[in-house]
Amino acid sequence: MVTVKMLKPYYIKTDHEYVRIVLAYQYFSVVIRDKDYQFIPIEANEIRINRKTQKVENVEAKFAFQNGKDVVYLTMAKLITLPDFLQQLHSIASTYYINEAQESSKEQNIESAIIIEELEKLNVKRLIDKALDEHDEAAFYQLTKYLSNH
Repeated sequence: MVTVKMLKPYYIKTDHEYVRIVLAYQYFSVVIRDKDYQFIPIEANEIRINRKTQKVENVEAKFAFQNGKDVVYLTMAKLITLPDFLQQLHSIASTYYINEAQESSKEQNIESAIIIEELEKLNVKRLIDKALDEHDEAAFYQLTKYLSNH
């Protein structure tokens, strides 16, 4: 029987798609047949989780654990079958997950920014028309220069 004794990230990297939990000595240990085994980074050393689906992506990764001269290899596929491993893993990565509310909020912010930019351009065009009506040459040149730069 395998149980996770400790799982702490050495550090966490994120990008648009993944949370990468990088492991190092003394940060990850398991208990196998009542013996403590420490993680050693001779094979895989990171856990890659999809930020949207919250699933571990590198299931083919093989992790090495050592107790004295005895080295045991566990695949990610084996580790994710352990409830305590998944629980600790998701508690580490959960703050980095992207939920649907965040996605829709980002999309709304982008749409709002586009609408505001378009309204600003329309407003500048109206001010240019006003400057022409009032024969305000300085305002006309200033507004047309502003419009061409934006």
